[in-house]
Amino acid sequence: MKSVRSMAVSLAAVLSLTAGIAGCSGGNSAKDNGAPANAAGKGNSSANAAPGGGYVLGEQPLEFSFYGHYDWYTMPNWGEDLSTKWIKENKKVNVVPISSGGNAKQKLSTMIVSGQLPDVIWTERGADVEQLRQAGALVPFDDYLDQYPNLKKWAGDETLNMLRSEDGKLYQFPNWYTTQPNGNTGYMVSKKIYNELGAPSLETTEDLYHYLLQVKQKYPDVVPLEVGQGAEGIDVLSSAFAENRPYQYSGKSMMAVPNGSELTSVFTDPAFRESLVYANKLFQDRLISQDAFTQTREQVEQKIITGKAAVYAASSPTEFGAIGNSLLEAEDPEAGYIMVWPVRKEGLDKNKIFPGSYNRLGWNVSVITTAAKDPEAIFAFLDWFTGPEGQRIIMWGPEGKYWKGTDEEGAPLFTDAFTTDTKGRDELMNATVNLQWNGNTVYVDNSKMKFESTLPEDKKSWETKWQSEITWKTQYDTTEFVNLAPAGDSQEGIISQSVAEIYEKARAQAVMNAAGEAEVLAILDKADKDAQAVGYADLLAFKTRKWQENLSKLK
Repeated sequence: MKSVRSMAVSLAAVLSLTAGIAGCSGGNSAKDNGAPANAAGKGNSSANAAPGGGYVLGEQPLEFSFYGHYDWYTMPNWGEDLSTKWIKENKKVNVVPISSGGNAKQKLSTMIVSGQLPDVIWTERGADVEQLRQAGALVPFDDYLDQYPNLKKWAGDETLNMLRSEDGKLYQFPNWYTTQPNGNTGYMVSKKIYNELGAPSLETTEDLYHYLLQVKQKYPDVVPLEVGQGAEGIDVLSSAFAENRPYQYSGKSMMAVPNGSELTSVFTDPAFRESLVYANKLFQDRLISQDAFTQTREQVEQKIITGKAAVYAASSPTEFGAIGNSLLEAEDPEAGYIMVWPVRKEGLDKNKIFPGSYNRLGWNVSVITTAAKDPEAIFAFLDWFTGPEGQRIIMWGPEGKYWKGTDEEGAPLFTDAFTTDTKGRDELMNATVNLQWNGNTVYVDNSKMKFESTLPEDKKSWETKWQSEITWKTQYDTTEFVNLAPAGDSQEGIISQSVAEIYEKARAQAVMNAAGEAEVLAILDKADKDAQAVGYADLLAFKTRKWQENLSKLK
């Protein structure tokens, strides 16, 4: 969930006015909010219970409202694609979308004030979910976990315990949770340029610097190092200057670096400081886009898919890389992209360099509100959805066309059409991307990898190849650092926003404006002093407490 500090009425204030929200939601109606009429209340027993005590999906129609709490999110119409059409017809489930209208903060505030909560909210983990929980607006899942076992089986007790609230109960259903590494952060390289320059070593930061100089001299119309929107590739570079250190430590989302049992200032962190000295040199030598801090996502995409970048460092370079590789190879078999093992400072162990990270809790979560008439039925659906059958259908469509049957481990047996009808397959998969609310990373990735291993090299997915060979091996487990962000309207949250502004300004100045190492370090020293003046020490103490609580849960 995004910060709600800028709501017309803050979420905390709204919830304090509506602490009895479960009791005042009874006026919920389809006419009022475009959702099915639901009575308020927790309703822990299902009206459609089977003789054994559990809800049987598909015996009776189930309809619930769903709100994605993001400005950018518009839920596709349920039942219009092959996957959800099958679910609607065979499982009798209909999901009614509630749109944010491009202003998620205001939309949620309005729904809370009016007492018209949706049945399910899809949002970020964190302090704002806790505020809803403290107001009594969420339904706990604990009574359902054993009756509907997919979530417990695939996520595991450790992950579920990390998601529990202060009262010890579980209210959050995770999305793309995992028990194994995943992620795409790293370095992508133009295959044709690399080979034409003699396929030189690209192992160290010195190797990279000299390679970029060669690119600049021979290919003047190509960006030597593309660092993506918001110059995130500069953050990725920080991982090259210390072992076991993903860039997220010094990124805006964390702005804290572990040192012993404490989280300490990013501005004084040696790896961060050294990485900005390096990035400053690249920028001053015009080896990085000169509009790196202002370019749009679309501008970055165009450079990648048209082959106008020699090296691309980003949190997910494969997103544009897979498209670009396909387009460029179609024009020239020698073109396209490869990935290289993450670069490192000379003397560091290459197997301890982690440009990116993953956490076992995954991305975001779904919560069921007390407005839901039958929360157990909704949980039963979400649990089926995250299980093998649900994941096969939402990822690859109903059984028959792209898969038929399963192996002894439940992985789909893909048909010839999966590799021959790539256009139809991709259209089907793209149609359901924004309907994958509780993805099961381990099941999906293992099914995909098992199939890929049976294919000849020329038939393997470009993205899957590099995930298996490089990116999944070089992502660091940062589960212990989840949920460190304070609530936006708390004292620590206000400090965090001030420190983030100082961080953003100092990072850009250090890269673009500093005339060498001394000035870079002076900018960072001043940023640390300014951050301390607005309460950075208190924020770091708060984050440290949260970190230590996480470690206790994990133990």
